[in-house]
Amino acid sequence: MARGRVSLQERVRRRTRAGLVARSAERELFRGNFDTTPEDERHRFLFHVHGTAGVGKTRLVKEFEHLAREQGALTAYVNETSGSVPEVLESVCRQFALRGHRLKDLERMLATHRERRHEAETAALAALDPAPDGAPSTGGMALARAGLAGLGLVPGVAPFTAVLDPAQLAHGADRLRSVLAARFRSHEDVRLVLDPASVLTPVLTDELNAVASDVPWIVLLLDTYERTGPFLDAWLHDLLTTDRYGALPDTVVVVTAGQHPADPARWGTFADFMTSLPLQPFTEAEARGLLAERGVTAEPVVAEALRLTGGLPVLLSTIAGTRPAGPEDVTDPSATAVERFLKWEQDPGRRFAALAGALPRLLDADVFAVAADCDRDRAEELYAWVETLPFADRLGGRIRYHDIVRAPMLRLQRGRSPRGWADGHGRLAQAFCRWREQTESGRDTGTLWLDETWCELRLGELYHRLCAAGPTAVSDTLRDLVEACDQGEALAARWVRVLEDAGRDAGAPGVSAWGDRLSAALASGGTRAVLDTLLDWAGHTPLPVPGRLPVRRGGDEPSTTPGGGVPAGPPDFPGDPVGAGPTPWDLDLAGAPADIDWMSQEQARLTTPADVTLPAPLLARIHRDRALAHAARGDHAFAVTELSGALALTPDDARTLALRGEYLRALGLHAEAVADLERATALDPADAYAWASLGATRLTLGHPEGARTALDQALALRPDYTWALVRRARVARELGDPEGRLAALDRAVAAEPDSAWAHCERGDALRAADRDREALAAYDRALALDPGYASAYASRGVAHHRLGHLDEALADLDRALELNQSYAWARERRDAVVQHRDG
Repeated sequence: MARGRVSLQERVRRRTRAGLVARSAERELFRGNFDTTPEDERHRFLFHVHGTAGVGKTRLVKEFEHLAREQGALTAYVNETSGSVPEVLESVCRQFALRGHRLKDLERMLATHRERRHEAETAALAALDPAPDGAPSTGGMALARAGLAGLGLVPGVAPFTAVLDPAQLAHGADRLRSVLAARFRSHEDVRLVLDPASVLTPVLTDELNAVASDVPWIVLLLDTYERTGPFLDAWLHDLLTTDRYGALPDTVVVVTAGQHPADPARWGTFADFMTSLPLQPFTEAEARGLLAERGVTAEPVVAEALRLTGGLPVLLSTIAGTRPAGPEDVTDPSATAVERFLKWEQDPGRRFAALAGALPRLLDADVFAVAADCDRDRAEELYAWVETLPFADRLGGRIRYHDIVRAPMLRLQRGRSPRGWADGHGRLAQAFCRWREQTESGRDTGTLWLDETWCELRLGELYHRLCAAGPTAVSDTLRDLVEACDQGEALAARWVRVLEDAGRDAGAPGVSAWGDRLSAALASGGTRAVLDTLLDWAGHTPLPVPGRLPVRRGGDEPSTTPGGGVPAGPPDFPGDPVGAGPTPWDLDLAGAPADIDWMSQEQARLTTPADVTLPAPLLARIHRDRALAHAARGDHAFAVTELSGALALTPDDARTLALRGEYLRALGLHAEAVADLERATALDPADAYAWASLGATRLTLGHPEGARTALDQALALRPDYTWALVRRARVARELGDPEGRLAALDRAVAAEPDSAWAHCERGDALRAADRDREALAAYDRALALDPGYASAYASRGVAHHRLGHLDEALADLDRALELNQSYAWARERRDAVVQHRDG
């Protein structure tokens, strides 16, 4: 055979593929695009396939990939298994590498992105909630991610911004800036964390330009766009139509496929460069062609198949696979195609395997072996056969039955043998549980939620427990959902979806009601609305904030330090400054927001299962998470109300008492704060957080000796506790102990050398000791760590003034006032410098 000739077998495969997919016009249009050069006005750079479920979008996209490869194209196929722009790029890198074209620079940058993001979250967690054991405390992850969202850490979409209103994120975000600025010395590292697409995509375009010299075409296929579009569409538009990410080679062709047409507001001006391919059910000619390819040609049989399937490709393929002899063998595939398919399969093992494979949402060989309940060798043989079924769609290394076929399979099994249904799902739940526990061995539980494998296994376990109607399945899923909300909107959506899927597949109205209600909440108000819905269902809707809780504005205690407080610190860390925020009386607290539809809420309540009891610790956890979110944006009064709700459920929770005590301190209610903090330290004497906050509160009340005792206890528990060391220095100042003050601050900067606040406080102590030149060095360090630190500029200006550096003093004080126009202390110091200069 001459080299380059196509084999007979390959010709058969191509024709079979064409017969299965049909869509000859769409296929020819796409194939013909490679016959036109990029300079040709007929050439298209983007194809958007859209149509309803079951119409054959994925199969057409897969066919496009085959056609592109036949033209020598380098291809990558992406679907909803990628949840962000970085994950899409990782998938592209993997697929290109398998085809001999590694994107090495992009691979390295993606690895750096993963490392820097992990460092950012670790730094944020450490700053936001330093629990005694060093692990994130309850709610810490939610708050860290909320603050990071305020800084712009929003890969693709903004999965974390639902925790807090974006307009109110600045308060918590500003407190985290100094932490991240100190962590990342490189500006590019900061951008890689805050806006990964802006750093990664230019590397992608450079890599594609290099690859373009080796291959005639590069084709990117983005499937299930109804799910990936929310985070990909704006990015893809910028990539294709602007110079933001650099120049793409003109041999790139992109295919998107989803249920909806392209957004005309975004893509309207690109119409001359793209082709929209709306898919309808097969025409009669296409349907007949598919049936004929499968040997179904008898007119009565064809006519009945056309009538019952409505031309949907999946159903036509299923009927064709049964090889019906007469019209009586063709029944409604949406209801009984399963029975008809099994009728013509003589092997009982295969009949059982086809049904068993429908139980899991996704199949691989391991999952199938459990579902089929047979030995490994037989399972491998049956799974290889299942992979050939016309409705088994491939997703990477796994398969998924098409919904139009899977749904009746599930109904058939559920109705025919309820006990067998429960046993099958119970067996799968146990297997997923066993696999999940294996992944947990020896690992910190706080990291599991960041592990995609663990999440998939846990979701699989919960899905099958819900389908088997396990007694605690709903409660356990809802408890997990609260944890998932801490991780952001994208992960919470997966936990909500498992309720929707299980409720639909198991025919369980109660489970469906939970899924529908929580899904609506997530869509309308993000993770915060999900938590509100859970509280509302349990009858724990928070009460209005009492009017007696004032929101203090300004510094958190009297201080000689310019600015009067901590310039940047964690939201639930003792001693945060309370900035200007909405007071309780600025908001409508007469009841719920006016736009709530109370009738709809009541209807939802009536359809949600009443036999599900949410445990008190879970409800208390939700109250605490809400409190942390309120505190992050400066609403300490609201935070206190939420924590009071948590304490009504778990009155002896020392951590909650400590948080409420700290927030009461921030509000200026020091007597109430002392009561909470003393009780917290009595319940948990090992809580350094509570001891430190108690020390700060006692100092404000004018009890420096009691403050010293509490802070010394905190430092005995955590010798490197920077916040407590700075507060201990303030106690030493009040007790007239300048050496003790400076010694505490020396320990603080040694414990946390990247703390701008600690360096600034040390500068103040040096200045108070008439060591102004050393104070300048401390202020310089503080400003190198946080260039937006107004207090450090003001203090450095005073040190310059004392040294006779009038121009430098004015420059620093002017900068402080630029950063904070209401900074009265800085204005007074500036007036003094001007008076000195002018005589």
